[in-house]
Amino acid sequence: MRTAQQILADSAVIAVVGASRDPFKAAHGVPLQMQQYGWRIIPVNPTVDELFGERAYKTLADIPHPVDLVDVFRPAADAVQVVRDAAAIGAPAVWLQLGIVSAEARKIAEEAGMDYVEDRCLIVERAAANLTRLP
Repeated sequence: MRTAQQILADSAVIAVVGASRDPFKAAHGVPLQMQQYGWRIIPVNPTVDELFGERAYKTLADIPHPVDLVDVFRPAADAVQVVRDAAAIGAPAVWLQLGIVSAEARKIAEEAGMDYVEDRCLIVERAAANLTRLP
């Protein structure tokens, strides 16, 4: 299993489940910052058509191209289904944001052969490793 920083270094396209249009929420600021450092952010939110200048999708299954990482900004109870959905689209990794922990989601990810991170923040890990995807 890759480390959190290896997952970020290897990923170019991140689907963000629960991405928010509210600029005061972490589910908005974190993906926006990752985008500013060069990652392509694909928002997954059934209530919006576009976020971060990208088309938003209602579900992971609606995304018409592969993603490298599924980032989860949903409660732990919802994370189980999100991980199932991530496995169904063949995502190689799933990341539950800071404060989100689920033993069941972890088990599903492991059984699907996906890398799994929980209770950690993308931007903290990005900064700690000084990672960027900008040229």
